[in-house]
Amino acid sequence: MKSIKFIFGILSFLLIGQSGLRAQYANQEQADKLNYTVEQAYETVQVKPVKGKKVKNVILMIGDGMGLTQISMAWVANQGKLNVDNFPYTGLARTYAGNKLITDSGAAGTAMATGQKTRYHSVGVDMDGNPLTSLTDLAHEKGLGTGVVVTCGLTDATPAAFCSNHADREQLEAIAAGYLNCNVDFIFGGGRTDFNKRSDERNLLKEMEERGYQLADSWAEVEDYKGEKLFAVVDDGQLPLAKERGDVWQKAALKAIDELSKHKKGFFAMLEGSRIDDCGHWNDVPALMGEIFDFDQTIGKVLEWAEKDGETLVVVLADHETGGLTLLDGSIEAGQVEGHFSTGGHSGIVIPVFAYGPGASEFSGTYENTDVFRKIAELLKLQ
Repeated sequence: MKSIKFIFGILSFLLIGQSGLRAQYANQEQADKLNYTVEQAYETVQVKPVKGKKVKNVILMIGDGMGLTQISMAWVANQGKLNVDNFPYTGLARTYAGNKLITDSGAAGTAMATGQKTRYHSVGVDMDGNPLTSLTDLAHEKGLGTGVVVTCGLTDATPAAFCSNHADREQLEAIAAGYLNCNVDFIFGGGRTDFNKRSDERNLLKEMEERGYQLADSWAEVEDYKGEKLFAVVDDGQLPLAKERGDVWQKAALKAIDELSKHKKGFFAMLEGSRIDDCGHWNDVPALMGEIFDFDQTIGKVLEWAEKDGETLVVVLADHETGGLTLLDGSIEAGQVEGHFSTGGHSGIVIPVFAYGPGASEFSGTYENTDVFRKIAELLKLQ
């Protein structure tokens, strides 16, 4: 009997020990996701205010899920500097959906793209599911160039709100079909399988080509693009995270701007750092910092372009905040931050809006996210 008890005791000790080790590893993994220290801070740009008042072009940059805390944390992690510091005008936008306090990217993207609140999980439609006209539609009708450049799949909520119409953002194949009628000139993102590996066996890539688009499935092909309309779907799903994809989204954003600037009447471009949102859902601070750094470095290059142009308004904002992030501690000198997430979903706080260039003062104050549409439409004289 004693020997049996002894053996049972040894087994219990080993099992408890293994359980303790698992808990220790889990706790360490969780701690690693909440702490970040920069390896090498990047330099930021400094741009001067533009003197002119004419708004010929508008570049709308959306950091999906990027609230004020995410920006604050990135500022500390990059040792007290971000390109977003250049913006002379700031505002706050409310994000709630038409039928729900806590929004999603579909409803929030639709509000900014069309000027109307809609139901949670809808894209490009009103509360009753009727198609709405977006900023890209209006700009095209006025003869302006239009562009959409994202790091997610093109059927994801934010690009879909500008390029398609559906009451349910999960209907990816139907949303993909909406691109056939969107008339956007420069389109870059992922989500290839929704276009060419479909249940209805249609090849929408071929159909886009028949509508006059040049197709591209890699950055090399995008880089060589010369023409009027481009449909670049460079990944089967979303683009990889910043650590893996490098500066391809930065280059695609600048390529879009350079090509769209050839339109004599001006252009409207929506550039989204889409995967900031994913990192918030995952409660992963290191991955989040990588995405915001990539987004902010792109902001720096866009601002330099806009400074030289003198007739371009740049607006940077989020669609909503993701993760309920709090900055708990850190060091500016060391570029170190410690965070805490209160949720794996979205929060309902107001989001910051930054504006630079002619018309930027219009974005000061506190307002509805639908006013982003109205302000841009008025400045570009789209209505």
